[in-house]
Amino acid sequence: MSVTARFKRAVLALMLATTPVAGVAADCSTVRMVDVGWTDNMAQNGLATVVLTALGYKVEPNLLSLPITFESLARGDIDVFTDHWLPSMEGIIAPYKAAGSIDVVRTNLEGAKFTLATNPAGKALGIADFKDIAAHADALDGQMYGVEAGNDGNRLILDIIAKDAFGMGKLALVESSEQAMIAEVARLTAEGKPVVWLAWEPHPMNVKLDITYLTGGDDFFGPNLGGATVYTISRKGYTADCPNPGRFFQNLAFTLPMENELMGAILDYGTDPTAAAKTWLAAHPEVLGPWLEGVTTKDGGDALAAVTAALK
Repeated sequence: MSVTARFKRAVLALMLATTPVAGVAADCSTVRMVDVGWTDNMAQNGLATVVLTALGYKVEPNLLSLPITFESLARGDIDVFTDHWLPSMEGIIAPYKAAGSIDVVRTNLEGAKFTLATNPAGKALGIADFKDIAAHADALDGQMYGVEAGNDGNRLILDIIAKDAFGMGKLALVESSEQAMIAEVARLTAEGKPVVWLAWEPHPMNVKLDITYLTGGDDFFGPNLGGATVYTISRKGYTADCPNPGRFFQNLAFTLPMENELMGAILDYGTDPTAAAKTWLAAHPEVLGPWLEGVTTKDGGDALAAVTAALK
């Protein structure tokens, strides 16, 4: 996928921010997945799509903003979202959990992190903690960089600004796509200018950029540098309504190296997420056994044999 194509996906996601998907009757032969336009979500969906397609299911992607994702899950308009980050998204999902309209399927990734970071020029200025940012507002041109509007990370930064926490009330948040944000960080870094931005792992930025994650943001992003756990969530009752694909999602888990590698292929080489996932799975077939435990093809056949054949 070209940079232009990825940019168009991000723009479309923003356009859909106020356009919920149309409700359709549940059909277990089609798995309705969410694509929020983030590269890690593209990698996750690519892996799931390769396996589910080999099992005989149709995978229907739904390109949605994050707020509409939760509304659509709650209404049953979509089935599964594999990129729910906690604790940063707790404020978004809380009312749906209280209403019992969304199910948490499983933890699918541990060891992630999600908080503000700076580059070598920012580190040289002495920016190491949230409390250091405001003192260098002029050097930062009064700006910090986030991702798309409505993102939970942006929401936390805007909360910091609104509360004038750490004296950061006069700074502005620049909202853009993930790719545009990283491109701007790379540009400023190449020019030797300091920058503070929303950073996270897994992501290939951790390999390409010299990142200093900032301490002190525990009250907003959580402890351990915004240490995060990622979950698969679904519409209410999905795993019971569709037990075979539901079992696959109950088994599906990722690792940081897995996602970093796939995201690098997508971002750095423009590889289509499904093609990148197929190549990765062909090189790492050992993950299939645990993922397919208790799972069959749609017609009741040998799941492992079907997926292995599809990877050749």
